[in-house]
Amino acid sequence: MVNETQSPVASSSAFSFLSKSWKEVRVSADADFQLIRNRANSFKNLATSFDRELENFINSASTTFPSARRPPAEIDFVKRLQPKLSEFRRAYSAPDFSKRVLEKWGHSGSIRIDLSAIKNAIVSEADDGSGVVDFDGARRRRRRRRWVRFMEEPKVEKDYWEPIRALKARLGEFERRRSPSTVDIFEGWKSGELVEKVKSSLKAICKEPEESKGVPPLDVPELLACLIRQSEPFLDQLGVRKDVCDKIVESLCSKRKNQLLMHSLSGEESSIIGNDNINDELELRLASVLQSTGHCYEGGFWTDTAKHDMTDQKRHVAIVTTASLPWMTGTAVNPLFRAAYLANSAKQNVTLLVPWLCKSDQELVYPNNITFSSPEEQETYIRNWLEERIGFKADFKISFYPGKFQKERRSIIPAGDTTQFIPSKDADIAVLEEPEHLNWYHHGKRWTDKFNHVVGVVHTNYLEYIKREKNGALQAFLVKHINNWVTRAYCNKVLRLSAATQDLPKSIVCNVHGVNPKFLKIGDKVAAERELGQQAFSKGAYFLGKMVWAKGYRELIDLLAMHKSDLDGFKLDVFGNGEDAREVQSAARRLNLNLNFLKGRDHADDSLHGYKVFINPSVSDVLCTATAEALAMGKFVVCADHPSNEFFRSFPNCLTYRTSEDFVAKVKEALANEPRPLTPEQRYNLSWEAATQRFLEYSELDKVLNEDRGEGSTAKINGKALAKSVSMPSLTGLYDGGLAFAHYCLTSNEFLRLCTGAVPGTRDYSKQHSQDLNLLPPQVENPIYGW
Repeated sequence: MVNETQSPVASSSAFSFLSKSWKEVRVSADADFQLIRNRANSFKNLATSFDRELENFINSASTTFPSARRPPAEIDFVKRLQPKLSEFRRAYSAPDFSKRVLEKWGHSGSIRIDLSAIKNAIVSEADDGSGVVDFDGARRRRRRRRWVRFMEEPKVEKDYWEPIRALKARLGEFERRRSPSTVDIFEGWKSGELVEKVKSSLKAICKEPEESKGVPPLDVPELLACLIRQSEPFLDQLGVRKDVCDKIVESLCSKRKNQLLMHSLSGEESSIIGNDNINDELELRLASVLQSTGHCYEGGFWTDTAKHDMTDQKRHVAIVTTASLPWMTGTAVNPLFRAAYLANSAKQNVTLLVPWLCKSDQELVYPNNITFSSPEEQETYIRNWLEERIGFKADFKISFYPGKFQKERRSIIPAGDTTQFIPSKDADIAVLEEPEHLNWYHHGKRWTDKFNHVVGVVHTNYLEYIKREKNGALQAFLVKHINNWVTRAYCNKVLRLSAATQDLPKSIVCNVHGVNPKFLKIGDKVAAERELGQQAFSKGAYFLGKMVWAKGYRELIDLLAMHKSDLDGFKLDVFGNGEDAREVQSAARRLNLNLNFLKGRDHADDSLHGYKVFINPSVSDVLCTATAEALAMGKFVVCADHPSNEFFRSFPNCLTYRTSEDFVAKVKEALANEPRPLTPEQRYNLSWEAATQRFLEYSELDKVLNEDRGEGSTAKINGKALAKSVSMPSLTGLYDGGLAFAHYCLTSNEFLRLCTGAVPGTRDYSKQHSQDLNLLPPQVENPIYGW
């Protein structure tokens, strides 16, 4: 009963299978018919060629043997055979010959060509009594007899469709006999996943990859250019400058580029030529060749490929700095403003990671005896200070990492692995404020392994400070190479605020700092008062800065002492607090300088608005924030002609000097004239909005942040987006990874750390830090680095 109900299903499936097989057979038969047509045409062409060659042979024989001589018997035989061969060629070279053959071809038919005419002709000529043809006796006669037997054999018509009929019959019998369970198994097997995978695999094998079409291999100059470009770190250690390497790479690639311009360019080549950056052109060229071979680079020996994928989420920027409010230093204030203005764009989430000091260190660092009992209390203080100055509520997160204060260097050193205080889900982009400072004694996971992109911002000219210490030249030499080491190992890009800083690997000079909006408002107020005819500046000159010798106090006292007579009657008010306050004041009194020392205060304090001239002789600063603030308030600035002041030279109110005599002239000029009001463009260049745009551009964060939208550093190859850095290994990455690993091994030794000036116990955070920040108790031994 079950077989009767399911027999229609079985029959329909069998007929569908047979119909599908029948279509395949028809396609195969059509291909065979086409092959027969081609062979018939080939036979016609061969016959025509044979007739032409035969005529040429007879003509050549006639010229070779004149009429006086009898031609050889073989030539005479060929002449008698020629009419019969011509008749045979005309019969089977007719235009409708192929058509007649195909009409006779049926299911049980076969093509039969009557060769009796040729046989009779050959036999009759061979039996001719003249004995003209002699084919070497018995051997030729045996061959002639075999040919006659072959021609007289009856031709058996073959039924070429018989195997297909037998297959159909067997399939029909199988459909009638199989059980219902067999039907289900057969149907499931036909539609199963295994069959689909086999089909797709066969298609992939038979299909030629499109990417391999039209992509020429790398030539020798391109290979040499790749080797030189990726060997730049090694060549740099040998004294070969980067600009020399770039010129060599450009000369090697110019030949290839000219060839591409002379020919019609393919899609991928035109995209490469359109890029002005020779390094990008070479990188995309190499990536296209690697992609055409199916190769995909998945990381090197030192590279951790398990980075968090942020392409489907909102991007995240983590800003890590070395100081925090209420310590009024540049690395505490400027990263705070950067975090606020980056978060204000609402294109990415932002976290500011600042150091947390124990109560004993807070008392040494923070002014006015300000201390905090918890990170939440300090976070509240930071947010209130910021909102009072920017005028909007900044939506970003503030986190803390453990730090210890070093009295000798007046700086905060991170304790433990700082990277662990950024969750893996937020480890996308890192901005390291003072990357050399953060990584001198860093013992933990490599920043570029945890984050997709790492940018360093250099704030401080440490070499200038170190040279002033005992054995400063030797210390500066060591610190210079350590700075090169750690920035190369832990950063993808480095921004130097001015050329006064050390020339670091992967670095570029750009001022990415702005001024507090409050100073711009003060400048607007001063400009409005001057338009109304009111006196905006009622006081003379002043100097403001932390009272340590390195902050310009040495240069200031030397200049005033040298030209005391030239600046007779000149009075300078000095605002500042610091470790060297007593020495500075005693030196001024000893030289009888007209300096009025006052307590340090905020530059935006109302008591400073009336000063017209700000004097800053410091040459140790990288980019003096006080100079930018004074220009924003519409004041004159007298400063040294130094790389740290390069950004300010475009402002008309900035008066720079080169010699001590020039210093006296600029001071007198500023006191005798009125400052010019800022233009809208000058005002914007000083703002944090402009600084943020410069930061995104020069750090290449604008490209990185746009990668999730298909933009950034990609090129179109055959209509597909090709990332430059995905398909190619890099010798530079291998070199940098080796540096990072060596640094990790050296910083694991506490003795070496102490010898190089580290604070004792900073390889891991202390118990007090774990209590304040609710961390796990510190480990005795750190885990093995990233393996």
